Amino acid sequence: MKISRKFAIIAAAAAALMAGAANAADKLVIGTDSTYPPFEYLDSSGQFLGFDMDIGRALCAEMKVECTFVSQEWDGIIPALQAKKFDMILSSMSITPERQKLVDFTDKIYNTPPAIAVAKDSAIKSLDDLKGKTLGAQTSTTHSNYAEKHLPDATLKLYPTSDEYKLDMSNGRIDAVIDDIVVLKQWTDSKDGSCCKILQPLEVDPVINGEGAGIAVRKGDDALREKLNKAIAAIRADGTYKKIQDKYFDFDVYGK
Repeated sequence: MKISRKFAIIAAAAAALMAGAANAADKLVIGTDSTYPPFEYLDSSGQFLGFDMDIGRALCAEMKVECTFVSQEWDGIIPALQAKKFDMILSSMSITPERQKLVDFTDKIYNTPPAIAVAKDSAIKSLDDLKGKTLGAQTSTTHSNYAEKHLPDATLKLYPTSDEYKLDMSNGRIDAVIDDIVVLKQWTDSKDGSCCKILQPLEVDPVINGEGAGIAVRKGDDALREKLNKAIAAIRADGTYKKIQDKYFDFDVYGK
């Protein structure tokens, strides 16, 4: 009788541990730098909005897991993932060889080129005219790396967020900015960005710009990465991806 009771207690404890593990697996936390519209941003009520956020929700629904979003400044987003503050990064992060040394990536979510924006009345008509001019970019991004390599004659000024370089550009404190063409186009089409226009898209550097933006997970977290890849393929196949894309863009943001 005592042996049976002991076995029952052990079995109950094991079941509780398994249930706890299952519940943990059913809940994921997504880290994002929520200052990058139209991909990720917060509305006035603090709700996470944008293309990436909608993709994230669709992926979580496909995987049948409960997901929550947390904001994280871009500079510290990879260290925060490594410190297990969240389970993945969904924040327009380009898949590059440098970052692949630190994190593992899913298949791409989208792929769009960088571009330069200038004031509408700017004397800058080509990339050659950037010589000696101040070029703004968000720090620790593929765009700032691109400028350092391909636009060395410009004076690069780095900002913690895209909102800050946009403000300086609107106020005439810098001469040009570099960022994703989608981000710049949405800004220049808005009232806040009415000062400016797209100068030109830039030729993609495969080493710097990578193969597109993906979801970053911790090194070795193959189970989550593979589950996300299956979900990405599923929402691409069933039309969910296109439905979300068409909400934000009038072109194929997935790219080649």
